[in-house]
Amino acid sequence: MGVLTLLVNQTPGLAHGKGLYSNEAEAQQRAAEIGCTSVHKNNGRWMPCADERELHQQMRKQ
Repeated sequence: MGVLTLLVNQTPGLAHGKGLYSNEAEAQQRAAEIGCTSVHKNNGRWMPCADERELHQQMRKQ
């Protein structure tokens, strides 16, 4: 396992960026993949799930 992998797995802020999408359709597609039925906006970008709490719950199931 590389150092970068360890940093990403231990630093929630780095992983957070992977859930940001430039448009609603991309976020909706990812939401469906992880088991969410809606999306939400965060700082002008789109994220899967109704909110970040639901997103993190679904990601932990992966």
